[in-house]
Amino acid sequence: MPERVVVVGAGMAGVQTAVALREQGFTGTVTLIGAEPHQPYDRPPLSKAVLLGTAEGSAFDVDFEALGIELRLGCEALGVRPGEHLLDTSAGPVPYDALVLATGAEPIRLPGAEGVPGVHLLRTLDDAERLRPVLARQHDIVVVGAGWIGAEFATAAREAGCAVTVVEAADRPLAGALPAEVAAPMTAWYADAGAVLRTHARVERVEPGEPGAVILDDGSRLPAGAVVVGIGARPATAWLAGSGIELGAYGEVLADERLRTSAPDVYAVGDCASFPSGRYGERLLVHHWDNALQGPRTVATNIVGDAPATYDPVPYFWSEQFGRFVQYAGHHTSADTTLWRGDPSGPAWTVCWLRDDRLVALLAVGRPRDLAQGRRLIEAGTVMDPRLLTDPARPLKAATA
Repeated sequence: MPERVVVVGAGMAGVQTAVALREQGFTGTVTLIGAEPHQPYDRPPLSKAVLLGTAEGSAFDVDFEALGIELRLGCEALGVRPGEHLLDTSAGPVPYDALVLATGAEPIRLPGAEGVPGVHLLRTLDDAERLRPVLARQHDIVVVGAGWIGAEFATAAREAGCAVTVVEAADRPLAGALPAEVAAPMTAWYADAGAVLRTHARVERVEPGEPGAVILDDGSRLPAGAVVVGIGARPATAWLAGSGIELGAYGEVLADERLRTSAPDVYAVGDCASFPSGRYGERLLVHHWDNALQGPRTVATNIVGDAPATYDPVPYFWSEQFGRFVQYAGHHTSADTTLWRGDPSGPAWTVCWLRDDRLVALLAVGRPRDLAQGRRLIEAGTVMDPRLLTDPARPLKAATA
């Protein structure tokens, strides 16, 4: 068993790894390194309670001192020297016996808009605190990107009384996550909430000023007291260049089924890593909170324990947007069969994806019981009866073959 474990990244994945090590009986030193100066905090509240001013922060309820976890905050990771078992940081080299990479993801920036006054991202506590007074002043706000974060921010901005226009380059919201037929009903949610959704709309440039403006490629000019960019995220792994640690097509760390990297004694977990899924027969890159919560237990077990543990979860995430609670579990592809439960024009409905009559994924809008039962059915690989499955009055667990 190693004597020194160093965890890089003080978000959910990093904190949970450090805590799991202690819970599983690790008695050596645990050092948690975070680039931000703040106490480690949870990110989902940033687009909700913190942004709207109903909470001052979202620090994890963890007594690091009592657990014997050393925090090194405001310390940036610069590189890894696996052959020497050294992590290079802005405060100097840190030796390790086992290293865990948990640096998460970083938002993709809008080309040409970096440094333009009034253009914001929403990823960190500082981002949320900069945006809070913007909402309080009830500016005209343009949101670039109709993905999960764009929809959540637009929801908060409307709750704050702002005029909101969302521009999306694709033909629908959530184009990167859901097929057209499933995303189509969500288009109406924007208008119902008093927000304007512009699809097939690309930003040509952002003009600063009081107010500024967003200029679209069709010449449209949208007044903008503030612009919030939510066009996706990429693994925060640029600092690993030259380390010899193998990265994938999206810049993610390629972890194996035990969340080990290509370098000895180096693990990777959370948004910065992909892993092979035996359940789905492909490598998964999951940028969601639950993955950052579950993966650390596998990493801790493999660092501490004698018996190896494999990681093959049913991915899960949730989102609150425009008064609706949206949950997704599993992983689907375009080849899977799509079945509906309920009317998508109504307040509550579910979409199920089947492969060989087995449930592989579902999206539940306002139907948390479907999600809870469906997640268990996916985990068990249960064969379903498609005719029974489409009856929204029948519990999912009663729709088995």
